[in-house]
Amino acid sequence: MKTLAALLASLALTACTAAAPRSAPPPQVVGAAEGTPVPLGRPVQVGSLMVTPLEVNEDSRCPMNARCVWAGRVVLVARIAGAGWEETTPLTLGLTHGTHGLSLTLASVTPEKTTTDPLAPGDYRFGFEGGH
Repeated sequence: MKTLAALLASLALTACTAAAPRSAPPPQVVGAAEGTPVPLGRPVQVGSLMVTPLEVNEDSRCPMNARCVWAGRVVLVARIAGAGWEETTPLTLGLTHGTHGLSLTLASVTPEKTTTDPLAPGDYRFGFEGGH
């Protein structure tokens, strides 16, 4: 009798054993919604493209509280990914970049520069247009 009770208890405990956890699928890159200004490192959907700003290569914009003879420019290094391809390239504020039959423009960079407060890389937000 004791043997039968022990066997039944053993079977009951075995039935409660947790199943081995399934391995999670690899995370997919989800970009910010189209039209959303994004910081460095944050991908954003731009038409059929996924654009990730990587590094500010140049920010020679005239500070908003200064007088300059040249407006300056911003050059951003960005990763652009389309269907089956990816490239890293510099984008200049306001200029259209053509690639794989599509156009992409770095349309906005915020905040504006000032003479009093230097911008840290994490301060920047970038807006893009195109991807068609």
